[in-house]
Amino acid sequence: MIIAVPMVQGQLSMHFGHCQYFRLFEVDENKSIVKFEDKTPPPHEPGVYPTWLAEKKANVIITGGMGMKAQQLFDANGIQVVTGASAGSPEDLVKAWLLGTLATGENACDH
Repeated sequence: MIIAVPMVQGQLSMHFGHCQYFRLFEVDENKSIVKFEDKTPPPHEPGVYPTWLAEKKANVIITGGMGMKAQQLFDANGIQVVTGASAGSPEDLVKAWLLGTLATGENACDH
């Protein structure tokens, strides 16, 4: 499983479209993080990130906020969207999601 986290200055980007890069976590069948790597995405345009992350074999994206159209595009690419995550360490967010304890609030994006 690959979990993508949009990043800005080493922390979760509250809006995935404004991220500097994505941290991609590889997770094994025991729900343990095996490794991670940072990937710079192509220039942001509608529909680009969902396709690009699908090519990277992402299964899940954890973000603070994402518009409805983007959520639909991720869903169409088979990527589960988790919105409403709070800023923090990407490793902690992924571990919490894997344990089913990730606290999420409102989607930080309103478009």
